[in-house]
Amino acid sequence: MLVADGDCKAYREDGHVIEGGENDELYVEHISKEQGAFGIFGYSFLANNEDKVAAAKVNGVEISMEGIQDYSYPIARPLFFYIKKAHVGVIPGLMDYVNEFVSEEATEGYLLDAGLVELSPADRAKVLDDIANLKNYK
Repeated sequence: MLVADGDCKAYREDGHVIEGGENDELYVEHISKEQGAFGIFGYSFLANNEDKVAAAKVNGVEISMEGIQDYSYPIARPLFFYIKKAHVGVIPGLMDYVNEFVSEEATEGYLLDAGLVELSPADRAKVLDDIANLKNYK
């Protein structure tokens, strides 16, 4: 990779790195055909393509749903969603959006399909409690 000011700014251009953007299908196609190839994409995409690709251990830890949920899988990371309290009750539709994002239909359905991992029951309870506290904010 080319490096400028300590940050990655560009990929090498000798054919050893393929930037697929949001097209995970391109990664799977390339990885499954090229011995020794390595790709990075979401867990759900891995789970849906286990017949074509295999996950790598990271620091000796195998990927699993539980390892992602409790962050014991070293590269697992949360998605943070911030709401400014001053906007609650002021921005039309804000709480409708928040409630949709944490609805069962979203968290157990289409967000999983988009590659997110379901929250653990304890984390989900905390998120719902935090949202309830937002609704009561005056």
